[in-house]
Amino acid sequence: MKNLILLLFVLVLSVQSPTYAHTLTPPPIPKDVQETIAIVVLDNPKSEQEIRQFLAPYKDIQLRHIFQEAIYGFSVKGTQDSIARLALHHKQILTISPVAEYRAETEEGVKIIGGEEVRKLFDKKNERLTGKGVTVGVIDTGVDYTHPDLRRNYAGGHDLVDGDNDPMETRAIGKATLHGTHVAGIIAGNGKIQGVAPEAKIIAYRALGPGGGGTTEQVLAAIEQAIKDKVDIVNLSLGNDINGPDLPISLALNRAVDKGITAVAASGNSGPNVWTVGSPGTASKAISVGASTPTMEIPYLLIEGMRDRFKLQPMEGSEKWALDRSVEIVDGGIGMKEELKNVQGKMVLIKRGRLTFTAKAQNAIAAGAKAVIIYNNMSGSFIGNLETPSSIPVGSLSKHDGDILSKEMKNKRLSARLNIIEEKDRLAEFSSRGPVTGTWEIKPDIVAPGVAINSTVPGGYLSLQGTSMAAPHVAGACALIKQAHPDWTPAEIKAALMNTAKPLVKNTGVPGQVPIYYRTYEQGAGRLQVDDAVKAESLVTPSSIKFGKFAFGDQRAVHKVNLHVGNVSNQQLRYSFAVPEHVDGLEWRFPLMFTLAPKQARDITIELKVEPMVFKGKIQDGYLSLHAGANEIRIPYIYVLEEPDYPRVMGFDFGEGDKPDQYHYEVYLPGGAEEFGIALFNPGDYRFVGFLDTGRNLKKGLIKKDIPVEQLPAEGTYLAKVFAKKANQEDFIETMITIVKKTE
Repeated sequence: MKNLILLLFVLVLSVQSPTYAHTLTPPPIPKDVQETIAIVVLDNPKSEQEIRQFLAPYKDIQLRHIFQEAIYGFSVKGTQDSIARLALHHKQILTISPVAEYRAETEEGVKIIGGEEVRKLFDKKNERLTGKGVTVGVIDTGVDYTHPDLRRNYAGGHDLVDGDNDPMETRAIGKATLHGTHVAGIIAGNGKIQGVAPEAKIIAYRALGPGGGGTTEQVLAAIEQAIKDKVDIVNLSLGNDINGPDLPISLALNRAVDKGITAVAASGNSGPNVWTVGSPGTASKAISVGASTPTMEIPYLLIEGMRDRFKLQPMEGSEKWALDRSVEIVDGGIGMKEELKNVQGKMVLIKRGRLTFTAKAQNAIAAGAKAVIIYNNMSGSFIGNLETPSSIPVGSLSKHDGDILSKEMKNKRLSARLNIIEEKDRLAEFSSRGPVTGTWEIKPDIVAPGVAINSTVPGGYLSLQGTSMAAPHVAGACALIKQAHPDWTPAEIKAALMNTAKPLVKNTGVPGQVPIYYRTYEQGAGRLQVDDAVKAESLVTPSSIKFGKFAFGDQRAVHKVNLHVGNVSNQQLRYSFAVPEHVDGLEWRFPLMFTLAPKQARDITIELKVEPMVFKGKIQDGYLSLHAGANEIRIPYIYVLEEPDYPRVMGFDFGEGDKPDQYHYEVYLPGGAEEFGIALFNPGDYRFVGFLDTGRNLKKGLIKKDIPVEQLPAEGTYLAKVFAKKANQEDFIETMITIVKKTE
C-alpha cells in the first residue's frame, strides 16, 4: 500500500476483517518467505501471559509489543501466511493490520483565530491565557528542543524510532527532518514566533525517523506512551488517503479520548474531492482539522483572447506575484535546462515531474525567465514549497488549466497579465473533504489556517502549508481552553470549538449574493474562533449529528438523536431551535423552548422523518440553529440515502511478492464490492489482455493477495484498470504496472 503522508503526508494499512476472510482463496503457504510485522487488535484486554499462551501454537510468530492503553492488542513478526492462519482461527481478533511505512506532513494564523484577543483573558487563577500548566504531546518527526523559540517549553520526550528518550529531529544529510519542529512552533512557540499557546509544555514523541519515515507500530507506541504520560492534548499532523473509520490509529485516538486526552488530527491534503479525508482524521472522537486560508493576495492569470481566467497557487518561498504588464507565456517542457533556451523576459509554463520545484525554478531563473508556472501532471491542483527562496514568482496550476494553456500555445503566441484578488477565510483547495465511509459522519470537524504558515524549523524559520499546519492551531486552542476550564472533558473542549466556529462561505465579497456555505462535510462546523470558544456559555454534545443511512425500502424512516445541552455560564439562559428551510420529503421535530439555570444541563431529542420516495438527494446536510441566550449555536448534521457516491475502490498497489515466483497486490474497498476485478490492457492500443484477479461479494476493508507468476501474462508494462461495483455504482483506478519474470 501507499506511504503515509506528513500532511505535509502518512499511511496506515488496515484490514477490517481478518486477512483472507473474503471470498478470495488464500495462497498456498510458502516455506521460505520474508517476514513482516503486523498489528493485532483484540476485542478485549489480555495480560502478557494470556497473549503468550495465545501465540504458543505459532512457533514462527514472534511477539514484539503489547498495547494496553491505545488499543487492546499486540504487534508480531512472522510470515504473512502464519499471521493469516492466526487471524482465521481466533474470533477474539478484531483486525490485523500490516505495519506500513510513514512519510511525514503564524502569527497571521494566530491573529485570524482570535489568539491575540484570548491572551487578554484570564483563567480562574487570574493568570493570562497562554496555555500555562497544560501539556501537549506532538507525535511527529521529533522536535529541535534547542531552538530558541522552543527550549523553554520543552518538557521531555520519547524516541520511538531509536528506542531512547532523545526525540531530536533527524539531522542526517539527505534525510533531515523539520516537520515536528514546525508543528511545535505553531502550538507553543515562545520567542520570535509566538504560538497559539506560548506557555504550554511540549512533550515530543519521535515516531517518524530519517526522511520522515516511520511505521504504524511506532505511531501506536507513541500514542500508548502519551497516554501513560497523561498529556492533556495530543497532535497528529499525519494521515493517509484511506477513508475508513476503524483503522488502528483511529481506534487508538478514540481510546486516548476515552482516557481524558483531547486528540487532534489533520484531515489530509487530498482535496478538493469529497470522500478524501483519511485516517486518523476519520476517528470519531478526535478533532479532525481541515485547512482554511489566511488573508492572501491570489493571482489570476488572464490570457489575451481567452474568456476564462486561471487561478494560480503561489508557492511558498517564491517572490510575490506583482507583474505590472502583459508578458508572453511560453512552453518550458518539464523545466530541463535544454528546454529553456528562449525564455528571457517571459513567463514559463512547466509540467510537474522528474525535477523538484526548486530545480525547475532555478533553471528558469538561470535562463532569464520572468515568472514560472508549474502545472500538475495528474488530475487536480496542488500546493508546493520551494526549498530555497526564488527571486521570481513561482506558482502552481491544475492539470486541466495547464493542459489548456499548453494546447493553445502550440497554435499561437500567448500573452498573459495578472489580476490580483484578496481572499480570506476560504477553504484551502487541497484540504481533504468528508464524509466518512461506514459511519457516514461529518469530518473534518473544524478548519483552521493552513496556508503560508510561518513557524520554527531547525536552525531558523520557514513558511509551510498543509493540514499539518492547521491541526496544531487547534491543538494550541485546546491548550488555552484547558487552562481556562481545567475540568472540561475532551468532548466539552471539542464542543466549545465547534459550537463557536465560524461557517465559511464560498462567495465572500460578492455584493448582493446570498451566502453559499461550504458543505458541512467540507468544513465541519467552520473556522476556529478560539476567543469565542474560551468564553462559551453553552456546550452542546455531540457537536455534530449523524442520522445514519436511510433506505428506499423505509416508507417513512424516522431517526432520533439525543443531544446534551449544558449551561456553563453564571446566568440563566433560554434555548430554542430555529426551524430549518423546508425540503420535500423531510420533516423535523424539535423540543419546545426551554430554560436552564446556571451550571444546569438537559438531554433533548431531535427527530427527522424522511420519505425516501419523495426526497431527491443522496446526501442531505446543513446546520441546525440553536438560540442559546444571546448566542447562536450552529450544529452541523448529515444523513445519506442508500449507498452514496463514495469511491468504491481506493489505494491499489502492485509489486513483487516475497518469493521470486509471485507478485502481490493490495487494494482497499471502503464498503465492500458486489463485483471486483483487475483488468489488464496493452497501453499502446488498449487491447484487453486478461484479468489479474476477480471477485464477487467481497467484504469491506483491505484485500491482499499473492499471484503466482505462472498466472500472469507475459513480461511487460500494462495498463491496469482496478474496478469495484456496489449499489449500481462502479468506480475504477487506472495505473501502470510492470511484470518481470525472473529466471534462476
